[in-house]
Amino acid sequence: MSLANPRRDGPLARPALAVELTDRLRRMIMEGELTPGEKVPERLLTERFGVSRTPIREAIKVLAHEGFVTLLPNRGAVVASQSLSELAELFPLVAVLEGLAGELAATRATDAEIAAIGADTVRLRGAYENQDRPAYFAINQAIHSAILSAARSPTLVQHHSILARRVYRARYQANLTPERWLAATAEHEAIAAALEAREGEHLGRLLREHLTHKLQALAASLSE
Repeated sequence: MSLANPRRDGPLARPALAVELTDRLRRMIMEGELTPGEKVPERLLTERFGVSRTPIREAIKVLAHEGFVTLLPNRGAVVASQSLSELAELFPLVAVLEGLAGELAATRATDAEIAAIGADTVRLRGAYENQDRPAYFAINQAIHSAILSAARSPTLVQHHSILARRVYRARYQANLTPERWLAATAEHEAIAAALEAREGEHLGRLLREHLTHKLQALAASLSE
């Protein structure tokens, strides 16, 4: 595999080196540039980003904590794999928590919070139309986080964060097909409309279905 791409990947600025390296390596994994089971090529990465191995290894440790890579004694790191059975266990749990968050947010969210989520949903459509996948995912995650925050339940948020970390990469990859990406965008628009109408039961159901559809898309992808 050749990782050389100097025009896109020039040397990184030192003040934000650790954070930027972690973000870039995470994106490479999420986009499939580094695939499950593949060894993380430290030497090639140092050449690509113009850094020493030390910050690369620091970034790898962060990604290992997040579950993106697995550290192997005396062998470096490999991109972590996730089985369908693991995802099939995790996604329904995340769906239940996000559905409950939606039901609570419908009654507890402020008008300003609802308006902000609506504005983010418009931006989400724009990112889809521009085919800007990283921006789309960042806005997507911000919307889900805002709904969780609007639920006003710290315990719910705490338990959700534990599970959400384990499906973070899978949520990104669930929208890799054009059909699923378009459907997910429409689902978000329905979610925003239900929140604006403060239809808690409907909103909860939409959020659960949204996560279920992601799991179905992943199952189809993995079966291929």
